[in-house]
Amino acid sequence: MENLTEEKLFAQLQELIGNISDLDEAAMGQVQERLDSLTKPQGSLGQLEQIAKQLGGIQGTSNPQIKKKAVLLMAGDHGIAAEGVSAFPQEVTPQMVYNIMNDGAAINVLARQANADVFCTDVGVAFPIEATGNIIQKRVANGTKNMAKGPAMSRQEALQALLAGAEVAQEKIQAGYNLFATGDLGIGNTTPSSAIVSLFTNSPLEDVVGRGTGIDDAGLINKRQAIQKAIDVNQPNTEDALDVLCKVGGLEIAAIAGSILQAAASRVPIVVDGFISTAGALVAANLAPKSTAFMIPSHGSVEPGHCKALAGLGLEPVLNLNMRLGEGTGAALTFHLVEAALHILNEMSTFADAGVSEKS
Repeated sequence: MENLTEEKLFAQLQELIGNISDLDEAAMGQVQERLDSLTKPQGSLGQLEQIAKQLGGIQGTSNPQIKKKAVLLMAGDHGIAAEGVSAFPQEVTPQMVYNIMNDGAAINVLARQANADVFCTDVGVAFPIEATGNIIQKRVANGTKNMAKGPAMSRQEALQALLAGAEVAQEKIQAGYNLFATGDLGIGNTTPSSAIVSLFTNSPLEDVVGRGTGIDDAGLINKRQAIQKAIDVNQPNTEDALDVLCKVGGLEIAAIAGSILQAAASRVPIVVDGFISTAGALVAANLAPKSTAFMIPSHGSVEPGHCKALAGLGLEPVLNLNMRLGEGTGAALTFHLVEAALHILNEMSTFADAGVSEKS
């Protein structure tokens, strides 16, 4: 893929987007009929019912099933870290990649509890990473450039990272996975995410920029200033999602967007994690508006911009746990709710089965 021209990469992206179609309305109607016949007041299970209906529409059946679950975690570093926007040094990114490889991170624990597998893809870590175990190597560059001084990446690199994320999703679909979660890893990545969310939702930076890994008040002011400088220097065109992505985005954010696009094209539901993942989802939605129908929201992050990002996608979180870790942790927890929705749909008795009187 690295040898392809920008034009050929763009053609591949357009082909991928062209494969995304609408949800199956007939299947959703059948799921709704089944839900309405179950021994409960109609709609009383709220978002669980909505998830069941969505899964029916995605899979095109009144009896949707989950076979194998995977967290697709994308890792990358950020040149903007040189502006002091994070409380942690960049060396933490590769250290956490290996922590995930060794099953020691929060996402490993939560995914294991959900009976899901974790795959961590290096699309832009600034340090050497070997492809071994659950680590996938698809590096586009050794991190992004400092977006406060110019574009974070070239348009070609943005396309490569998008398609790398799509490739990972496609490989896992071919291996039998049919429910995904997004995840992220990369010191400084709330900074480009804030820029993306601010631009796509037309929100002031004061409303979207948070403390990330725990910066102090002075650090927060500096972070906002760095993002404003990046926007001023690069002048991203919000009518062109690729322009926003390459100027103020991240390689792992691009890969997250690509994994969402591939999931949508393959009719596989994908649970969107926190702030960084939702920035990637905004990129995907601006490239392919139909892709939002295949996204399942997870939790509401403490990061202030997350609610803006979710609103921009028309999504409502199913969990509020005051989390802000990333890695796909909130999405992995949401796997339990997705499966609960299917158990309700497929296992609960109808009024007729149970001999229970319906509403008069």
